[in-house]
Amino acid sequence: RLIVKRALELLATQIIVAHNHPSGSASPSEPDKELTRRIKEAAALFDIALLDHIIIASSGETFSFKGQGLL
Repeated sequence: RLIVKRALELLATQIIVAHNHPSGSASPSEPDKELTRRIKEAAALFDIALLDHIIIASSGETFSFKGQGLL
């Protein structure tokens, strides 16, 4: 809710979200996948496109949902 609220406040038409994984692995968990789906659906209700969701691990590894074809 807060992500979409902020996007609306900024009159955004597109968003990219990112978060960190301090564990060292950037692989998305099932909750990460579910959260991405929910953000995408909620944003779409307001014609806001989710361009990517990026995970950054403490090891420096990154994961892009768009880059892996998951968006």
